[in-house]
Formats: sequence, structure tokens, C-alpha cells
Amino acid sequence: MNLRQRPPFTRGRGDHARPRIEPYNIIPIHNLLADHPSLRYPEVRAASAALRAVGDLPLPPFMPWGDNKDLMDWLGQFFGFQDDNVKNQRENLVLHLANAQMRIHPPLATPDRLDYGVLRQFRQKLLKNYSSWCSYLGKKSQVKLPRRQSPELSRRELLYVCLYLLIWGEAANLRFAPECLCYIYHHMAMEMNYIVDGHIDENTGQAYVPFTFKQFGFLDKVVTPIYNTIRDEVKRSRNGTAPHSAWRNYDDINEYFWTRKCFRRLKWPLDLSSAFLDTTVGRRVGKTGFVEQRTFWNIFRSFDRLWVLLILFFQAAVIVAWQGTDYPWQALEKRDVQVQLLTIFITWAGLRFIQSILDAGTQYSLVSRDTMWIGVRMVLKSIVAVTWAVVFGVFYARIWRQRNSDRRWSYEANQRIFTFLEAALVFVAPELLALVLFILPWLRNVIEKTNWPIFYLLTWWFHTRIFVGRGLREGLINNIKYTLFWIAVLASKFVFSYAFQIRPLLGPTRALLNIKNAKYKWREFFGSTNELATVLLWIPVVLIYLVDLQIWYTIYSAIVGGTVGLFSHIGEIRNIKQLRLRFQFFASAMQFNLMPEIQTIDDTATLVHKLRNAIHRIKLRYGLGSPYKKIESSQVDATRFALIWNEIIITLREEDFVSDHELELMELPPNCWDIKVIRWPCFLLCNELLLALSHASELADAPDGWVWFRICKNEYRRCAVIEAYDSIKYLLLEIIKYDTEEHSIVTALFHDIDDCIHFEKFTKAYKMTLLPRIHEKLVSLIELLLRPEPDLRDIVNVLQALYEVSVREFPRVKKRTEQLMQEGLAPTNPDTGLLFENVIEFPDIQDAFFYRQLRRLQTILTSRDSMQYVPRNKEARRRIAFFSNSLFMNMPRAPQVEKMMAFSVLTPYYDEEVLFGKESLRSPNEDGVSTIFYLQRIYDDEWENFMERMRKEGMQDEEEIWNTKSREIRQWASYRGQTLSRTVRGMMYYYKALKMLSFLDSASEVDIRHGSQEIASLGSLNQNNHLNGLSSGMLQTSRNLHRSSSSVTLLFKGHELGAALMKFTYVVTCQVYGSQKKKGDRRAEEILNLMKHNEALRIAYVDEVYLGRNEVEYYSVLVKYDQQLKEEVEIYRIKLPGPLKLGEGKPENQNHAIIFTRGEAVQTIDMNQDNYFEEALKMRNLLEEFKENYGIRKPTILGVRENIFTGSVSSLAWFMSAQETSFVTLGQRVLADPLKVRMHYGHPDVFDRFWFLSRGGISKASKVINISEDIFAGFNCTLRGGNVTHHEYIQVGKGRDVGLNQIAMFEAKVASGNGEQVLSRDVYRLGHRLDFFRMLSFFYTTVGFFFNNMIVVVMVFTFLWGRLYLALSGVEEYASRNASNNKALGSILNQQFVIQLGLFTALPMIVENSLEHGFLPAVWDFVTMQLQLASLFFTYSMGTRAHFFGRTILHGGAKYRATGRGFVVERKSFGENYRLYSRSHFVKAIELGVILVVYASHSPVTKDTFVYIAMTISSWFLVVSWITSPFVFNPSGFDWLKTVYDFDDFMHWIWYNRGVFEKADHSWETWWYEEQDHLRTTGLWGKLLEIILDLRFFFFQYGIVYQLRIAGGKTSIGVYLLSWIIMVAVVAIYIAIAYAKDKYAMNKHIYYRMMQLLVILLTVLVIAMLLRFTRFTWFDLITSLLAFIPTGWGLIQIAVVLRPFLQSTLVWSTVVSLARLYDMMLGLIVMAPLALLSWMPGFQSMQTRILFNEAFSRGLQISRILTGKTS
Repeated sequence: MNLRQRPPFTRGRGDHARPRIEPYNIIPIHNLLADHPSLRYPEVRAASAALRAVGDLPLPPFMPWGDNKDLMDWLGQFFGFQDDNVKNQRENLVLHLANAQMRIHPPLATPDRLDYGVLRQFRQKLLKNYSSWCSYLGKKSQVKLPRRQSPELSRRELLYVCLYLLIWGEAANLRFAPECLCYIYHHMAMEMNYIVDGHIDENTGQAYVPFTFKQFGFLDKVVTPIYNTIRDEVKRSRNGTAPHSAWRNYDDINEYFWTRKCFRRLKWPLDLSSAFLDTTVGRRVGKTGFVEQRTFWNIFRSFDRLWVLLILFFQAAVIVAWQGTDYPWQALEKRDVQVQLLTIFITWAGLRFIQSILDAGTQYSLVSRDTMWIGVRMVLKSIVAVTWAVVFGVFYARIWRQRNSDRRWSYEANQRIFTFLEAALVFVAPELLALVLFILPWLRNVIEKTNWPIFYLLTWWFHTRIFVGRGLREGLINNIKYTLFWIAVLASKFVFSYAFQIRPLLGPTRALLNIKNAKYKWREFFGSTNELATVLLWIPVVLIYLVDLQIWYTIYSAIVGGTVGLFSHIGEIRNIKQLRLRFQFFASAMQFNLMPEIQTIDDTATLVHKLRNAIHRIKLRYGLGSPYKKIESSQVDATRFALIWNEIIITLREEDFVSDHELELMELPPNCWDIKVIRWPCFLLCNELLLALSHASELADAPDGWVWFRICKNEYRRCAVIEAYDSIKYLLLEIIKYDTEEHSIVTALFHDIDDCIHFEKFTKAYKMTLLPRIHEKLVSLIELLLRPEPDLRDIVNVLQALYEVSVREFPRVKKRTEQLMQEGLAPTNPDTGLLFENVIEFPDIQDAFFYRQLRRLQTILTSRDSMQYVPRNKEARRRIAFFSNSLFMNMPRAPQVEKMMAFSVLTPYYDEEVLFGKESLRSPNEDGVSTIFYLQRIYDDEWENFMERMRKEGMQDEEEIWNTKSREIRQWASYRGQTLSRTVRGMMYYYKALKMLSFLDSASEVDIRHGSQEIASLGSLNQNNHLNGLSSGMLQTSRNLHRSSSSVTLLFKGHELGAALMKFTYVVTCQVYGSQKKKGDRRAEEILNLMKHNEALRIAYVDEVYLGRNEVEYYSVLVKYDQQLKEEVEIYRIKLPGPLKLGEGKPENQNHAIIFTRGEAVQTIDMNQDNYFEEALKMRNLLEEFKENYGIRKPTILGVRENIFTGSVSSLAWFMSAQETSFVTLGQRVLADPLKVRMHYGHPDVFDRFWFLSRGGISKASKVINISEDIFAGFNCTLRGGNVTHHEYIQVGKGRDVGLNQIAMFEAKVASGNGEQVLSRDVYRLGHRLDFFRMLSFFYTTVGFFFNNMIVVVMVFTFLWGRLYLALSGVEEYASRNASNNKALGSILNQQFVIQLGLFTALPMIVENSLEHGFLPAVWDFVTMQLQLASLFFTYSMGTRAHFFGRTILHGGAKYRATGRGFVVERKSFGENYRLYSRSHFVKAIELGVILVVYASHSPVTKDTFVYIAMTISSWFLVVSWITSPFVFNPSGFDWLKTVYDFDDFMHWIWYNRGVFEKADHSWETWWYEEQDHLRTTGLWGKLLEIILDLRFFFFQYGIVYQLRIAGGKTSIGVYLLSWIIMVAVVAIYIAIAYAKDKYAMNKHIYYRMMQLLVILLTVLVIAMLLRFTRFTWFDLITSLLAFIPTGWGLIQIAVVLRPFLQSTLVWSTVVSLARLYDMMLGLIVMAPLALLSWMPGFQSMQTRILFNEAFSRGLQISRILTGKTS
């Protein structure tokens, strides 16, 4: 049925042409008499009528007014809103009010009148943020309502709601500033009150008219000035490269409206000269509320409570451990130790001082004339902290002075301790108060939310008063849960740290400090190296002490997550075998969960009702009672279940996950052929009949009851026996002509058998041993009937044989012929001929339904297979298992579709692939492999199913598929990629599911019972159009039902469309669709095609209209495809104040389209996601979660589980998939419960739309700082008192990056995003406003994870640099000779590397896998991953995260990285890998490698090989991983020929010299400059720190020159200075050669050659003389290279930092040419192992095996893929 039943549109000329009907989005509100399915709801008419009640309101002057206008039009004309904004919000409001009124229970007596309660509730929710804002600022709300119930009250409510929606709908980028909208609303509501109350304007003496009263008035006068301010600030950011402190972002603009000065300064109408709107230097308003400063100190500043705890415990543990007692409590008994522990208060005061200095140092620019008190507090905090440190220091000194003078702990000394403790009590008083408020969370919430001045004064000292972050405490139960979790984590960490980190290190520390008069191998500047050596010994341990809480968190979260998952019943049905055991309960569970319960008028969610539901769920889950018997007795329930189940299986067939044969095995056929039991799917009944036969044969002489008892032990066996018997009876009577003697004989035979069964005499009357023979004959008969052309004689012979066995031999008592005649079991006239000869009537060959049932009967009779692997496709089995398991989990009961919450899905799209093109699929890569060939091999079973479907749809010749079925093959490939068409298909399953559920909700028993029969008969008729001929090979296929024909859609009556449209809409925001259309882009055509085939799909885009003179107007446009006009129609066009993109692109794209969404919820879906029909059925259950309380709040974001569908592409994709799966399941499960800190990590979460609509939207968009835009929605939600939950009974598919380069870019994007989060106000506020334990949870699951990741890498470097220092200085050698505990010194230093194995970080993956797939498969998966070098990959990823996180915090430079979502079958060249990973991995790995080599050659520890290996193995693993991973995980990475070509390309790239305007891919110089971009944007501190870090490279030279033989053991400073002279000489020679090359290489070539010869001769001569006349050796020559090469690198790195000063000097060209030389050298070092492995035989095939192992195990021909034999 079309959406609008109107006469067909005719196109003609002149007067005959029909006027074009006004387009509409979902419902034609402008024409309530239209024939549209949604208009049958009285609630729609009620909402529309309420809007039209303009009544006696003053009408807008000078404007035409018609009777058809409503309150929206009234507001639109008075306030200058755009017409399309009015239309858009009118539909938005009408749909919402209608849907809300539909949900009222019990239903209203007058549903065609708008209920006031619905309206009031909506107004309160929509304007809740505005009311809070007014209360916060002490302003009176402008929402003024009459006290009494009256039509005027409803109209006022509507006006306030409409006004807010209209402001929001046209606010454009201002929607990111919700309190700015509150400010605008406040004044416009005031103006509206003036108009309604008949206020006279003082200036004109006329009726009050707003200053926006003109066309585009609101846009021009209100939105544009503020928009221009934001745009100018963005320009100041220099595309995000300027420091965040230099410009105002969206948050700064918004937070200006958190102070009352906005009323004073900005005024209304907006004062365009106000400093807020002025962006000129000097006049502009600076940062508001917070200043984002780029420094690592932000980690300390935002989470100071955590670092204070760790530092104080460390200090206390060292004090206690230093005593050397066996147990800590023994040391604590000593008064000396007790007093020493008081020093933690001095440290604590010092840390408070650091915090106050950091606050002042980062936030000083907030202090202005208006905010003087902020400055006062900063100063006071520093003074107080210093005072406390001094007081504690003095008191502590007095204690010891008294103790030392008395020489014992006298009474006076103890009194001084008490004085210290009294001061300490005052110091910790705020913490004690915080503890009390933590125990009483409701009290803290009340204090924070109450806007009383007394509370401001009390809390002024602790933090700035802000609008968000108030009342964030959770309920007591949640408090207890996450507190217990963290107490366990912290206790484990502290015990471990004390026993295994701090205590064991004190022995080596003492040994080092006790070394006296050690002989050093170099010039010692500081007298004693022991203290420095001790510090270097402790640094790695301190670092690991600071980060190992992450590991303890991981361990406990895995345990808790596994436990919560277990109690949530995750993974109870893991496979088809387990589904078989519970299928009959599954049928009842589906009925219970997916079908709404029948609600009585007074039905409420009472405790008894909930208890009854819980008991029923337990019965279903554990198979208590026999719920399936209820289903069997209710024909309607059984048929309803069959319709849903079959629709799921049909969808799987349409997606090509199952074949036609599997479809028949899995479907639930309609009840026909007079069968008395549920007809379970064939795959459940397999082998059951044969087992029943064997039981019957074994118990041949047992009574009936016993045999039947044995058979009935298995429900499926019972059903198989009854169905087989009923089917055979029906079949024989069907094929034998009615009214013939044979028909009577068969009827009489079955009558006798039925009687025997009824009176339980069957085993006495018949020989059970003959049943196998009868079975054999029946199987023969069915095989003959299924032949394309059955032979009549054969059938007659089989029937006669069957008759002989059944009538003559089967009965135990033999009967004479006369007796048989008498009983009607023999022909009355034996001479008339053979039995059955002329009475057989074959069914119609085209009766597909009959043959389908016959095939089912044959399967039941003959199947011996267990069918555990039906369906064959792994993904289909996973989906069915997950869906069936989810129905046994706890979920809310489904309401009727009419009573469910309406929702939208929103997908941002830019210019990614919509549908793969024909050429892109067919064109081969360099290995000769095309994408389609790759997909055919990876998804071989799905390809077979697709070809089977194509043959059914008329494809004659497979060779012609590209010509005849080109679109279908493109769709098939696109549905296996990460394309828009896949996402749209998935999301439109919601629409399909809602239509079906709507039908089932309202269908009567007759509809359902006859509906299934109708589907069957219609299917049979429909099949006539799809026959492929009747050749023997094709008949089996031709008799299958066509997909669409067996669908429940055949039964729809028409209202289902209306219900589905009212409840669901899908908006894809294709930002550049307009420009794509203008260019004739293929993607625009494909998007239009998607609209054609999906009626609920809407496309939003930004249209750019050029007016000439460089003027451009921008519009938000919504379009749909009109099914009647057969063309795309524009629905809304809303003008924007300027270009859409001011901040980050994706959130701006979402923001412009969110005004076109509908419903109370919006699900955000990314373009790499998919959905499944069976999951869409549960959406209405999920939406009911918004009504449940989780803790003390209802949810505002419903977190949904994801299934990563890209895991099968390669081993890398599998690793990524496994890692991601553990996070989106177990990780988020723990975050939501018990930790209560789950955020929004991307998609597919479901937002409470109206809650977020008034609070800044579903993401943040400020340039750079919000580059990880999604998570800020979670931060914003938590800070504003929202609640994020997580639900695992529903899942959405998600694609992940599948190639190493894609993954690396994704990791870089996420790590950079986290680096920016560290600087953000949201993280700072959460770190301070959450209670201590939630703050810990928040830290370790967001930025803390990346910070700790980076610290682990830093720790490796500090450990190795420390070892190098000990070896080169001689301390290590001296200690190993003299120290008694030298073994401790050698081995203890490596104990922290146990952590590096990373086994603990894999624990969540193993636990989640065990939960969902079983323990042994999980362990096997883990072992397989290790064999496929997963550890290499994860270590490599750690390097990526550490590099980009650290660099972003230090220098900035975070940017959106398009990772590409294609299939990775092509090989990346060496040059490409070098450019991508050189600085992040290769350089660092080579640095570590050089340290390890130098250490090995100079350390005495290396003499003990085992100690050396144990100490350095993890470091060597890191080096190998960082250098080889890009090649190990690169298809054809070890192909010798390609490696040779790569070498040539790399050298060409290095020496290519066409200036810096070439692309980085072609020119080394361009790439080298691009690599320094981050240093151009960094501040002074960033540059300084970079230089300090680069100084480490000079240490090689200092340490090594003293070890050379030529130095002769001298430790004079002259040795080091001489090495620098040599260094300068080498650089001078290089410059001379470079100069000669430039001057003579082209025209005086001989001079250049002479110069080269001279340098070579000189070098040889110098080396020869050194070898002859000094102690210089060849080993010295090699060692000195290790000294000088790092120095050169360090000089280059420092020169790069100082580039602004050096670039204009002569030095710079030398720096560039030296850098080129170094990059060439680094490239050759990296290429050496690659070349060796490529040259060695077998490595290539082994690498292919590692990379594509999953594919191999599924029997795929990857070897053919990689050799390109695509034949």
C-alpha cells in the first residue's frame, strides 16, 4: 500500500496539469483529511487541533492570517522564525504529543482531545534545564502559567513548548551552547508574555512587537551575531593550531551564560557592541570558566586525589620497609617509625601547594575585574598550603629535638606528638567532612543542588561554582558496590607493591649506598655516582608502582565482569546444540518477551505483577514445568511464534547466510495435513524418528504405555512420531483417489491402528519388529513421488508391497481374506485387477507447498545426521544462538507498537562508499586479486547461497552474471563491506520489524490461524512465476518457496505502515549530498536509490547556494523519495547563519540534522555499522528501559552491545575484533554496574532525545579539543546528572579497521583524542566532582589507560638508560666485585618487566570468551592468537598509543584521521610503512637496540648469559616487535622480488629533490617537514622539554669514549673534549664534500672526484696512523660509531626544534642533508631483517599462514589470492 492513497499524479500542459501537492515528512498535518495510515489515530488529530486553538490571541500586525494557521504560525510570524522551521517543529511536536497520549494507560475516554497531563509532563521535561538555569542564576522563570485548569492553561503550556522548539530548530551551531539557548528563550518567553498579556510598548505606544518581527528576524538578529562571534574565534584558532588558551570554543561561549553578568553586558535586544560579541584584541571577552593549557601536569591537576594517595602510601611503605622487619606491623610498633610516618603530612601539604601553583599557573587568565575572587582564592590556597607545610615541619622538628634532648620518648616528647596530631586533625577536617558526605550521598546531592547563598559561601574555598557537576552522587547501594570493588583493588595493589616492589629493592639500595671510594670509568663531576645510581635504580620501580593499579583494575574488572555476565545469563546458549535442548522453552520465551501482555484497564506494574513475571522467567530459563505445552495447546501462540521465527530465517536467506535447503530445515511450517502437534523445525527432529523405531523394535513385547513413555522422554521424538504418522496418513489418502475401494481400505487400516493406539493395545495387536520394513517401504514411496517424473508402476508396486506388509504380516493375529473383506481391509472383488493400479492421483507438479511438506516428511523419516552444524554459516549460527539466549535474559516486557516510545536513528555520512562500483570490485590489485574474488573466497558459503538465489530469480548462465545481475552482485559485496548501503539495510530492519509486530499486536485469532495457511497457499501460487524449468537437476530448487512469498508481509492490512511511520524514522545526514548531486557523483545516485527502496529513510544535507559576488547562503535541507511522484522531493529547507563546519566535522554534521529526527529517543549509528532483523524485534523492549530506575536516576543513555563483524577477514582483524569485543561487552558491563562511570564511546547507544536536546546535543564540536567527539556526550551527560546504562540482550553490528595501517591510524586518532581530553574542562570537572572511587573508575577507564600505557614505554627507556649508566660508569662492575648481594642487584632490576608480558591485559578477553563460548574454546583461541603473533601486534599497538598520546599532550597536533574502511588485500610498500612508522616506532626501537648492544658489550652482567637474557628479553621483544610488525602483518610482506623493488623506490624517495611542493609520498623533504608540524604549534615549554629529552643522545658519546682502548683508562675531561673535536672535523669534511658537489659536480666533474679521493686517502691515512702509533683498534672504530651517530641524531633533533632561528642561516641546509642521510641509514637498518627474511625460503608462506590462518581453517584458497591466480 502506498503511503498516500490519492489519484495518480498526471503530468500535462496548461490548465490540465494538476497542482503539485505540498510535500510532507511523515504525516500530512496540513491536510488531516488525506488518506494516510497514521491519520487514523485520534491522538494525531487531537494534538493538531490543540495547536490550532489560537483563540483570542493578538494577531501579528501587517501579516495575513488564515483559519488554517496555528500557534506555531503565530509564533513564527511574531518572532521571525522561518516557515520551514515552523513546519518541521509542528510535525515534531504533533508526533511527540500523539505518541505520548497513545501510551497513557488506561486509555483516555476522549482520545481525540489532547490530555493536559501529557502536555505538562512534556513541558517540564523540555524546560527542566531552563528552570535549573533560572534557579542557579537567581532569576525568575518566564514560564508563567494560570493557577486554574482552563483552555488558557493548555494554550500557554503549548506556547512555551513551541517557542523552545522553534528556537532550538533554528539555532544552528548555537545548539552546542544550551545555556545560551536558555538566555535567548528567557527573553523571548518574556516578550511572548508581553504579547499575550497585551503589554504596550513604552517607545511606540502601540501593542508590543518583538524586535525580531520580520522575515528571517530570529536568524538575522539573534543567531547570526552569536554565530559570527563563534566563527571569528575559530579563525583565531588557526584551524586548531593556536593554543586553546588563545581563543574561545563552544564551551567558553556557553559558560559565559553561567554568570549573571550576561544580563548586564549582553542585554536584550542583543547589544552588538558588547565585549562578548566583539572579537577584536583588547575588547574581547577571554576564556570563561576554564583555560585549557597544554601540559602533562593536567594529569596530576585533574586527578590530584589519586596521586596524593599513591605518593603518601609510597612514602609510608619506604619508611616501614627500611626498618628491615619481617612484617610491617612489627616496624609499626616502634615509636620512631610512628613519628617518621608523620612526615606524610608535610608531603601532603607540599602536594597541596603544588596543586595550588598548578591551578594558578594554568588558570591565571580567568582572573579579571569581574572574577577577582578567583585570583584571591588562588593566592590564599598557595599561602595556606605553604603555611601548613611550615607548621608541620616546625612541629615535626620540635618532636625530634625533645626526643634527642631526653634521649628517650619522654612525656614531653609524646605531648609534642599529640600537638602535631591535633594540627593534623584540623588539616584533614575537609577530608573527614567529605567522608561523611560520601557515606550520606543524598545529603551531598541536596547541598550541591540547592541554590542557597549560604552553601556557596561554604563551598567557595573548595571549587568554583559552576552550573554543571552538581549532585552527581549515586545511591547508597551503588556507593557500597563500587566502594567494595575499589577497596579490594587498592588492598591488592598496596600489599603487592610493599612485598614485591618496595621491600626487595631496599637491599640493593643499601649495597649501592655503602660502596665507598669506587673507581669510575669516566670523569665524575658530582663526587659520588652512588646516589645517582640509586635514583636510576628506583625510577623504573616508582614508575611501575604508579601504573600497576591499571593491571589490578583489569584483573578485578575481568572477575567482576565475568560474574555479572554469569548472573545476567550471558552465553547460556552458545551454539545450535544447546538451542536444540531449549528450543521448546525458547518458543515460550519469545512469546513472553516479544509479544505484549494483555493489559486490563486497572493493570499497573504492581509488586505482585513483577514477581509473577520474574517467576515465569525463571520457569522458562530453567525448564521448570512445561511452558511449551501451553504453546502447543494454543494454536494461535504457536502460529504467532512460527510467523516470527520464519521471518527471521527468511531474512537470513535474503542475506544469503542460509541456503534454500537450510531454510526448509529451519522453518516452522504452517499447521496442515491434520497434524496434531507443533511442527518443530526439521533440524530439531533429525534422527528422532529412527531412534523411536529402534526403541519400538527393542521393546517389541512391552506394553504400549512403556514404549510410549520411552518415546515421550524426548519432546522432539514424540512430535516426530506423531507428525510422521499424521503426515503418512494424510499423504496416502491424498494420492489415492477418493471414493475408490483402495481409499476405503487405507481409511479402514488407519482406523484400526488409531483404535489400537487409543485403547493401548498397539503392541499386542501388531508386530513391532516389522516397523523398520514398513519404514523402508514408505521412504521408497516418498523418493518415487519426489522424482521429476514419477513412474506410476513403481509407485503401484511400492504401495502393494506396503499393503502386504501392513495388512497381511504386520498384525500379530493372521486374518483370512474373508475376515479382511469383512473389516474393509481387502477388496470385495479380488478379480478386478491389482490393487492401486488405477487409483493413483499425482499432485500438481507446480504445487510447491505439497512438495515442500513431502520433503520435510522425507527428512524426518530418513535423517540420521545430528544437524549441529545447520546452518553451515558460522555467522548465522552465532546470530541465532545470541538471539535465542537473549530471550532468556532479563529485559522489560514489550508494549504494543502503538504504546511503545517513538525513536529515530541518525547516521552521519560524508563521502564514504555507498555501494561498491562494478569496476572497483573487478579490478585486480598488484597481486592480480580483485575485491570480488577475495570476498568469494572469504565468504564462500554465502557466495554459493547468493548464486542459488540468483538462479532462482532467473539467471540462466553464471558467466553472464555481471551483465544480468550486476546490481545484485554489487549489493552482495557491499553488504560484506563497511558501506552506507549495509548500514541503511540494517537500520531499516527496525521499520520491517515494527510493521510485523504491529500486525501481530492487532491480528485476531482468525487472522493468525488462517494467515499462516494463506502464506502457504499464496506461496504455492507465487511459485509458478519462479520456475526454472523441470529438468531433474532443477526441480528440487524450483519447488522451494520464493523468499518474499513466504513472508508475513502478505498478511498486512495497511495500518501497520502508519504505526511504523509514527514510531520510527531514519535520518542519514549526508553533508555533501547537494554538491555530489551537482557534480553528478555516482554516490548521489546510490543515495537516491536507497531512498527509493526505503520509505522511512530521509536524507539531510547542507545546500550551498551561490548568489554571486562571492556570497553564499547555506541551508539545512531534508529530502525523501515520494513513492507516488516517483521522484525526490524536498521537505524542509532551513537557512543557516553561515558555513556548517566551525568545529569538528562529524558532530557539526550530526547537529545540523538532529532537528529532523523524531520521537523520544535517538540512536546514533555510525557508517560502519549493521543491524539484524531479529535484534530489531527487541527494540521496543530496550526503549522501555527509559522508564526503569537504575540507582536513583532513570537512564538518559542506553548503552547497547556491539558485535564486531570484521573479525574473519584476517588474523589482524581477529585480534582487533577480540580486543574490541572484550571492551564493548565485559568492559562496558563493569563500567555501568557496579562502577557507574560508563560514558558514550561511540555508537550504537540510544539517547533520551528531549533530555539531550536541551543540554547541548549528542556530541561536542569544539575544534581539536573535542576530536573524540562521542565520549564528550558521556562526559556532558554525567556532569549534568544523567545516567548511562548498558544492556546486553540486544546487539548491533560494527565494523573495525582490518589492516595494520588502518588500525595504527585508528589507534593514533583515539590516543590523540585522549591526549586532548586530558586538557579538557570536562575531564577536570569529573576528576574533582565525582566521589573518590568513581573518580578512580573514571581515570583508569579513560585517559588513565593511555597515560599508563605511555608510562610503561617510558619505564622501558628509563630502565635501559639506567642500566647503561651503571655499566658505562663502572658502578655495576665495582658493585658486582665488592657487594655481597650482587645477585640481587642483577636480578631485582628486572622484576617489573613481569608486567610487560601483558598477560593480565588479555584476561578480560579470555574471561568474556569463556563466558560466551566456553572455557576450552577461549583458551584455544588465546593460544591460537599467540601462535599468530598477537603479542607482537599488541606490543606494537602499545607503542602507537604511547607515541601519539604523549606527543599530543606535549605539542598538540591531534587531527581526524580517515582510516578507510576497505578490505586489506593489497600490500603496502616499504616506503609507505617507513613514512607512517618511522618516528613512532622505528627510531625508538633502534634507540633501544643501540642501548642493548652497548650495554651487552660493556656490562659485567652479560658474562652470566642467563641473567642478561632474563634482564633484557622483554626489551629485545619490544625492539623486534616495533621493527618487524609492519612487515609481518603486511600481505606478501616477505616477497623477495617486491622487497627489491621496495628498496629501489625507497632510495628514489630519499634522494628525490624537487623542492617542498611535491607530495610527501614522492619527496623525502616534504615528508620530513610534515613530520615537524607538531613543533610549529607547540609552546615554549614543549620545545624546552623536547630539547631536554634530546640531550640523552649525547650520553652515548660521553660514556663510550672513555671505554675506548685509545683512551688508555684516562678519565680526564680532555678525552671527552677531543671526541667533540673529531665530531666537528667529521661534520666539516661532510660540509666540504657537499659544497664541492654543489659547485663542481655538474660542470667540473673531475674536481669533485679529486675532492672525494682526497678525503678517502686522508681518512685511510689517519686510521692507519692511529692503528700503528696508538692503542686504537678496529673494535674502537666500530664502538666509536655507536658513540658519534647518536650524537649526530641528537643535534639534528635539537636543530629541528630551533628551526625558526636556524632556517634562515647557512646551517639549515647542512641539517637537512644530514637528516636525509640519517633517514636513509635508519631505513636500511629497518630493511636489513626484512631483506634477510624475504631471501630465506619458506618465510613468505609462513607469513601468509599467520596472516590468514582463520581463512585457511575454513578451507579458503588464500594461496591463490596472494599469487593472483584468479582463474
